[in-house]
Order: sequence, then C-alpha cells, then structure tokens
Amino acid sequence: MRIVVVGAGKFGYSVANLLSKGQFDVVVVESDENRRNIVKNTLDVLTILGNGCSEEVLNMPEVRQADVCVACTDSDEVNMIVCFLAKEHGIKYTVAQIRSTDYDTHAQELLHKEMKIDLALNPERILANEIRNILETPAALAINLFADGKISLFEVKITADSDYVNASLRDIHLPTGILIAKIFRSGTMIIPHGGDMLKPGDNVYFVGKSDAVSALRGNFNSKYKKTERVLIIGASRTAKFLLPILEALNIFVKIIDINKEKCQQMIPLVNNGMVLCGDGTDFNFLEDEGIADADVVLCLTDNDKMNLLFAMIAKHLGARKTITRVARGEYVGLMEEAGVDITLSARLLSAGEVLKFIRREVLISLSLLEGAQAEMMELKLPAGSPLVGKALLEADLPRECLVCAMVHDNEAFVPNGNTILAEGDRVIIFAQSEAVMDIMALFPV
Repeated sequence: MRIVVVGAGKFGYSVANLLSKGQFDVVVVESDENRRNIVKNTLDVLTILGNGCSEEVLNMPEVRQADVCVACTDSDEVNMIVCFLAKEHGIKYTVAQIRSTDYDTHAQELLHKEMKIDLALNPERILANEIRNILETPAALAINLFADGKISLFEVKITADSDYVNASLRDIHLPTGILIAKIFRSGTMIIPHGGDMLKPGDNVYFVGKSDAVSALRGNFNSKYKKTERVLIIGASRTAKFLLPILEALNIFVKIIDINKEKCQQMIPLVNNGMVLCGDGTDFNFLEDEGIADADVVLCLTDNDKMNLLFAMIAKHLGARKTITRVARGEYVGLMEEAGVDITLSARLLSAGEVLKFIRREVLISLSLLEGAQAEMMELKLPAGSPLVGKALLEADLPRECLVCAMVHDNEAFVPNGNTILAEGDRVIIFAQSEAVMDIMALFPV
C-alpha cells in the first residue's frame, strides 16, 4: 500500500517514520529543501520537493497511484485543500491534521463532506483525552480498552512496596481472566515466563476481562490518592482542551505560564481554579503556589527541554506525580531516568490513529506502547486467514507476540493453547514492532 505524506514537519516526520517501519510504501512531499533532506537522509522513504497542492506534484505517478494521502503541513487550511485535491486526483482516502478548534469542533460537515477528509486529527485533543484516562486511574501509566470495552489493558509501574515485587510470576495470584502480557525493564522488553520476577521500576502490562482488570486496578489505586488538584505548567493548546475535562472531573487546577497574553486567554476558560503568570523554573514561586500539594503536575509547553526541566524541578520540590508532554522520542528514556513518571507524545498518539485508519479493514483497535516499540492490536479474523480452525498451539505466530484475549460469540476471555480460532473472532495481540507485519499477513483482507 502506498501512502503519501504531505508536509515533513514534526508531525509529518513522525507519521512517515512510523509508516515506513510498518513496511508501507511511503512518499513524502515537502516544499522546504532542509526539511526534505532531513527525511531523505534519515528515513527509508521516497521524497519529493514540491507543493502538495500543485498539479505538477499531484499528477506525478508516485503520488497519483497512492491509496492514502495524509496532510500534515503547519496550516489547517492547506491540509484541507491538499485532501480535497488528492480526492479529485483519484486518491481514495485522505487524512488531515486539523488543530484549530473552529474547524475541529464546529465544522465537521465542512471537513468530511465538502473537503472530503476521511479522518481529521487534532493531536492536542488526542493528548488531552489520554491524560484524562490516566488521571481517572491514579496508579496507571496507561489505560486502553478493546473489544467494545470488554477487554482492558492496564499499565502500571511496580514500586518497591508493591505486593508483587520480587515475586515470581507463577506465585502471583491474579484474578481469573487476567494475564501479564509484557514487562518493560530499563528499556528492555521481556516476554514473561513463570520463573520471572517483578522488580521495582518495571512497567507491567496487565490484560484481561475489563471487570477483572477493574478489580485489579483497585489494588493498585488503594496506594494512591484520588486526583483532586492539578498544576499545569504551560498555557498550551493541550491545556485548553484539558480544562473542560478537569472541570467535569471536579479537579481544581492551577495554570502557570510566563507569557501574560497566554495567561489572559486562559482566564475565561478556568472555572474551578486559577491562572498564574510566573516562571515555572522559579523555586520560590512554585513553593509559594503549593506545587508539593498538587496530586499531579502536568508539563505541557511545546518545548521538550523546558518540560523536562519543569518536571525535574517539580519532583525536587516534592511533586507526587509528573506527566510530561514530549515530542522527540529520544527524550523519553532521558525523562524516565530523570524521574518523570509519565511521558506522552501527541505526535505518536496521532500517528497511531493514522496507522489504525490505514489498517482499518482488519484492525479494530490499536495502541502504540513504549514509544512504538510494541503494539497492542485488536484484529478481526477473516475467512481467508490460515489461522481459522487452528488451536493457538498450532498457529504459526511469531515468537515476539502473545495472544492476550479473544472475543468469540460476543464473549470475552483469556485463551489458552487449546483455544480454537474461528472466523469472525476478535483477537487481541501484544506484539513487538518487528513482528507486526508478519502478524498482519495472517489476517488478509
């Protein structure tokens, strides 16, 4: 399948990078020579120097023969025009980055019917919704739902006082219908076996029936205070989307930004809290504003380096939990080593939505994990799959994956080696990124 990505800025680069690793035929169109050269020299994709709206570019065979066009320029209006013209030139599906709330919230009919956009993405809104999921479950690093909510993925960091620490997996008694899918330890992915032991600092993924996972989450949540007070550093787009979410959750919020104009824009949006114009690196200011009393500190500026600095200062001053927005993937490990509790990438979350859209004929749900090192996929087993009629023990699945859960005849369960795969089953698979294309080959369209 060929994908044309128009715009090689930060988001466009992330999309092209993810799709090229997925072994798609990717063509990147960029009008800036410097941006185009960065893509050309670092990614395994074809690059075209040109304007994605021009007839010359749209009529190129490399572009015209594409199946999907993803418009990722810095302008919403340009992205809309690119998608409209791409459809006019025979490209079947279009995806656009739309960041303005004027379009994203109030002009859905314009986007989908008039501009012919099949999927409109607002990275900041996607990030705000991910933060909401985490705030609602204080112990969680991530919460994801599959199979219409019947199956849950629950990621948690094992602390030194956890009941599970230094216990072998075979001795850990989990509720029926739950398994440990993967362990991430110091950046290394571990496929769990009975003799493995959980260590402090491990990121552990529990997967299973949602009611059982909910009960398990209660065991972890009992060690955490309910989120009632949040301090946000950075009056950003993400913060704007997050404010009504925090209000609905009855969470008191303080927003800090050094830019007076940004603070003024935030004031009308804050009903349960306050907006403060100040320096997020000023120790005395942060202490006076009670940073240590906040249940969560969110570092949401558009600058990765400043977000890291803010999070480190917050931890130093006694913040219980920090969630940091990050754009560049190479900073994730550094932030974790520095003590940041959770790092989230709006670009990666949005790129995952693009990937899910492209694979949508067999892919129902998708979550990118650990900076896209792994994926949790929900797939529908088609009639033409070689897996139909086979037991899991006999299925020729890659070693780098685990079938975590299934839905058969509308019943969700955790399978075993003797479980027979049937046409129409929903299969939830945890896979390392290098195994994804081999798995997808077993689910032909």
